[in-house]
Amino acid sequence: MLIFDAHLDLSMNAVEWNRDLTQTLDEVRSREAGMTDKPDRGSGVLTFDEMRKAEVGLCVATQIGRYVGKENPLPGWNSPEIAWSITQAQLTWYREMERLGELVQIVDRASLNQQLELWQGSPPADAPIGYILSLEGADSILTPHHLETAYGYGLRALGPAHYGAGRYSPGTGAEGGLSSLGRDLLKQMMELGIILDVTHLTDEAFWEALELFDGPVWASHNNCRALVPHQRQFSDEQIKALLERDAVIGMAFDAWMMHEGWVRGVTTPQTSGVNLERIVLHIDHICQLAGNADHVGIGTDLDGGYGTEQAPYDLDRYSKLQSLVGILETRGYGEEAIRGIMHGNWIRRLNQIWSDH
Repeated sequence: MLIFDAHLDLSMNAVEWNRDLTQTLDEVRSREAGMTDKPDRGSGVLTFDEMRKAEVGLCVATQIGRYVGKENPLPGWNSPEIAWSITQAQLTWYREMERLGELVQIVDRASLNQQLELWQGSPPADAPIGYILSLEGADSILTPHHLETAYGYGLRALGPAHYGAGRYSPGTGAEGGLSSLGRDLLKQMMELGIILDVTHLTDEAFWEALELFDGPVWASHNNCRALVPHQRQFSDEQIKALLERDAVIGMAFDAWMMHEGWVRGVTTPQTSGVNLERIVLHIDHICQLAGNADHVGIGTDLDGGYGTEQAPYDLDRYSKLQSLVGILETRGYGEEAIRGIMHGNWIRRLNQIWSDH
């Protein structure tokens, strides 16, 4: 079954992790054997080959460039200008992957549905994977002109925050609301028609953003606070507010977001029992709040800075994502609901959003 994955940090893996995603997963892992500069060296799960085997014909793929001030302990770039330059290197990589036929950029209804038609049939083994460009954390947007430039090269979704302090909004692990830059950013996003991704916003910024922003909203990779209590997750009140905006919420497969009490570097997927079935608990919760399965999708965030040490133990290769279909069937989901969760809800929402553009 076709899968639409709404959050993949493809260019970060290529430009910062120096991973050649055109190789097989075994080749990438072999190349990284013995390396220790990143926590997930040799344990990544994602390549283009794995995506095709998983029947992921569409995804939302990110640019990311975090600015960090002197007092910020998080990894990142020492000036917004450097952060912008990193996102431009990432853009260049996407363009090169398009040139090779690995990827094709999706920017409107026509390109979306053309890609859907290709992948719903019997796509060639080397069919390009469609990607919608998103920016995770807005630190790299230097001026309103830079956002306009980004829209021109295909940026169609944007999350103002990531982790910690941010120029436009604080994010996961921080507190506070939108900055004045953030409020102005939302206004320009509405003018351009850029989708607001509320993932990673603080609670204060989340509610402020929903009040200020009357354009299309979604959450590319977020789970449920009722099941795993943490600021990174959405409360039931937040989920209900998103349902009122006809948003789709993508399920994140980062194991610490699937297991209450996870301790990084100590807890493992095996000892905690985190497998693919665990994500269905979050899917169930949203469906129960909504009264249907129309507002939940997939947004794995796999290889988003972690590998098999922090992924479901039965998802040691991205190609195994397809097994979620059978798990949903076993849990009692019908074919229409499963298709919606695996791809249809994102596609329906995008067709609605882009109907006027």
